[in-house]
Amino acid sequence: MAWLVLVIAGLFEIGWAIGLKYTDGFSRIVPTLLTVTAMVISMTMLGIAVKTLPVGTAYGVWVGIGTVGTVLLGIALFGESASPIRFLFVLLIIVGIIGLKYTTPT
Repeated sequence: MAWLVLVIAGLFEIGWAIGLKYTDGFSRIVPTLLTVTAMVISMTMLGIAVKTLPVGTAYGVWVGIGTVGTVLLGIALFGESASPIRFLFVLLIIVGIIGLKYTTPT
């Protein structure tokens, strides 16, 4: 169950990271409220996950999910670079996430 909570926390991290772009420096109220809400949910769920999972593993997976999702959405939504080398490094992050998952005793 802790892994599911952690994955959901990572998805909310993607939400707030992408949301930052839409807040326009926190000057737009609705995107700001949505972004802050996603931050609170993400951090709360990460806190719940670390009750069971090692903090280093949980944090690494949380950040990895957030990074991969944010990079991919940045490409899709904002036209950010989609170079092959960028995708290679995203793949390496995914391999790291999988490695942390399968080397964590729980």
